[in-house]
Amino acid sequence: MAWPSSRIASPPDTLTTLPELRARPVTELPGCGPGIAAALERLGIESLADLISHYPSRHEDLSNVKRISRLRLGERATVVGRVVSVRGVGRPVRGRTPGFKVQLYDGSGYIPAVVWGREWLRGQLVPETWVVVSGEVQRRYGIQIAARTLEIVDDPGSFGDGAHTGKFVPIYPAGRGITPRRLRALIHRALDAAGYIPDPLPVSVLESRRLPNLHDAIREVHFPESRDRLQRAMRRLVFHELFLVQIGLAARKMHLERSEPGRSNRGDGSLVNRYLNGLPFALTGAQERVVEEVLADMSSERPMRRLVQGDVGSGKTAVAICALLTAIEAGRQGAIMAPTEVLAEQHYLSVSNALEELPVEVVLLTGSQTAAERRVCLNAIENGQAHLIIGTHALIQRHVRFRDLSLVVVDEQHRFGVSQRAVFKEKGISPDTLIMTATPIPRTLSLTLYGDLEVSVIDELPPGRKPVETVHVESARRMEAYAAVEEELDEGRQAYVICPLVEESEALEEVRAAEELYGELSEKVFPHRRVGLLHGRMSAAEKREVMAAFRGGGIEVLVATVVVEVGVDVPNASIIVIEGAERFGLSQLHQLRGRVCRGEHPPRCFLVGDPQTEDSRARLDAMIRYQDGFRLSEADLAIRGEGTLFGSRQSGMPDLKVAKLLRDVEVLVEARKEAFALVANDPYLRDPAHGPLKREVEELLGADIEWLFRE
Repeated sequence: MAWPSSRIASPPDTLTTLPELRARPVTELPGCGPGIAAALERLGIESLADLISHYPSRHEDLSNVKRISRLRLGERATVVGRVVSVRGVGRPVRGRTPGFKVQLYDGSGYIPAVVWGREWLRGQLVPETWVVVSGEVQRRYGIQIAARTLEIVDDPGSFGDGAHTGKFVPIYPAGRGITPRRLRALIHRALDAAGYIPDPLPVSVLESRRLPNLHDAIREVHFPESRDRLQRAMRRLVFHELFLVQIGLAARKMHLERSEPGRSNRGDGSLVNRYLNGLPFALTGAQERVVEEVLADMSSERPMRRLVQGDVGSGKTAVAICALLTAIEAGRQGAIMAPTEVLAEQHYLSVSNALEELPVEVVLLTGSQTAAERRVCLNAIENGQAHLIIGTHALIQRHVRFRDLSLVVVDEQHRFGVSQRAVFKEKGISPDTLIMTATPIPRTLSLTLYGDLEVSVIDELPPGRKPVETVHVESARRMEAYAAVEEELDEGRQAYVICPLVEESEALEEVRAAEELYGELSEKVFPHRRVGLLHGRMSAAEKREVMAAFRGGGIEVLVATVVVEVGVDVPNASIIVIEGAERFGLSQLHQLRGRVCRGEHPPRCFLVGDPQTEDSRARLDAMIRYQDGFRLSEADLAIRGEGTLFGSRQSGMPDLKVAKLLRDVEVLVEARKEAFALVANDPYLRDPAHGPLKREVEELLGADIEWLFRE
C-alpha cells in the first residue's frame, strides 16, 4: 500500500501548527468538562497538542472477527456478541482483584469471556448489551475467551467504524476519572479538530529518509490501517523527536565553536615523552588512540570540547596527564577540577608523585585551605609559577586569576555544566575542555546526552586486571561478609565498608547511620582491628587525616559513606562490603566496587541487602553478572528507562516520549546525521523553509536554547 506523499498538493481548509495546538485547551472539545479535564491534567494533558501526543501503549488487532461457532482453541480472535449473563469468579489473592465471567451469544453459539480486574465495567454489562471481546480462546473448565479487551458498543452493525472499533484499536494509558474508551473518543475528536498539521521538518529530510509527513504519521499511530503503516508512523515520530534534540545539540556545538576563540596548543613532546618513559607500564592501545585524538584536538585552532569515558581502572588519568603536559610544553597552564575535596587531594597526591622527576610545579587549591596557604597558591597561579593547578570548584571563583590557562580537565561531567564554563569565559579565557567520566555511557546515550561533544572511549583495560568476585548476601547473613573481611585482614590487606544510602536532604541521618555502623564494627565485629570513619560532614582536615591513615595502613577497615565513590585509590584495599546495596543506583555500585580494583590481590565485593522491588533485584543481579562498565550502563538504562535524560546536564533538553535509545539506535544515528548536516549549512536556521523547524526547536527546547540561533 502506497504511503501518502510528504508534500500536500494544495493547502487544506483547516491548517493548525503544533504551537497553535499547544495553545488550545482540551476543554474546547465536546464531552470534556471540568471532571474529565482534571483527569486529563493528572495524565499531563492540558492542550490539544498534549492529547494527540498521548500515544497508545499498544493496539489490539481486531481484524480477526469470527462467529462463535467457528472459534478454534489457541487462536486470538475478536467476537461481537450480546451479553446473556454475568457472574463473579475467583477470590482476592495477594492483592489480586477478582474477576467476572460474561456469557455471550452471537446467533451462532454461546461462549463465556473471562475478565480479571476491571470491576467498574461489570455493572455496565447488563443483559442484551452488545460488546466486542478480543482475546485467546482457551480450555479452562470448558471453552472460554481470556478477554484482553472488552468494550461496549451501541450498535453491532457499526463495528469497524469510528474511534473504538476497527482493525487496530488503540489502547491508551488511562487513569483515575477517565476510561480508555473516553480517552480514545477525545483523541479522535482532537484529531478532527486539529485539521491538517503542517510538518516542521524540511521536505528534503523526509524524502531522503523516506518518512511520512507528520500529519499522516500522527493519525496512523492512533488509528492505523495496517501493522506496516503503524510501524512506519512510529518510526517517523521517533525520528521527529530525536531530530529536534540533535538540532539543539548541533546548534550548541556550532555556537560554541564560533563564539569561543580557540588557539593551538602544540607541545614539543619533551615532558610527555619523559613522563611516558618513566611509567612502569606501557599504555594500552586504547589509551594511545585516545591520547592521539586529544592532542589532535588541542593542536587545532578551535576550542576542544571532548569527553573521555572509560571503565574504572582503564587509565584515564594517564591520558589526562599527557594532555596537561602538552599544554605546559606550549608555555601555558593546565588545571584539574574534581567534584570533591577528597578526590582533589587524591589527584594532587597521585599527579605530584607521577611528575616528581619533571620540572612541573603542581599546586592544590581548595576551599578549606588557610588564608596563608591560599594566598601563596593564588600568587603562584597568577604569576605563572604554578604550571598545573588541581582543585575543586574553588578554581572558578572570581578572585582566582590564571596567568595563561589553556586546558581544564573536568573529573565527572555530570557535576560541571554551562554555568561553570561561563565563569571561565568571564575571566577572558576559553580553555580547551577535557571531560573525564568513570561512568561508562551507552553509545546511544552519549550521542544524545553528549551529542555536542567529541567522544573518546578507552575500551581496553590494562593487562592483568582481575575480576571482582561479587556476591549478594541478605541482611540476615551479613556476618558472612564480615567473616570474609576478617580473612582479608589476616592476610595484611584492608577493607571498605559502605553505609546505606540516605536521601540528600537527610545529611544528619547519614552521619548518624555512619556513626552507628562504625560503633557496631569497631566495638562488636572488629574490636581487635583499627577501624576508621569517613563521612561527608567531616571537615576537610579530618577527611585528609583519615584518608592518609588509610593509605598508610594505620586504618584497616574504613567505614565510609559514598564520599569514596569516585577515584579514591588505596591499592592494598582488596574487599568492600556495601550495606543496603539495594538502595544504590547501578552506576554507584559499580563505582564503589571499583575501589578494590587497584591492587595485585584478587578483589572481592559483598552486596548486603534485601531488595524489595523488581528494579532493585535487577540491579544486584546485573552487578553479579557483569564486570564491564559499558554492559552495566546498558543494563542500567534498560532498568531505569530513559526518563529525564537531561536532568543531570544543562537545562534546555526535553524528555523523550516515543524514542527508546536502546531500541532506536539506527534512527538516532540517521537523525543526528541529518541534523548536523542541516545546521552546518544553515547555522542560525535563517532559511525561510526552516522557519517552522526553528519555531518547533525553540518551543520544545525552551527559552534557554533561543540564544543558539542568534548571531
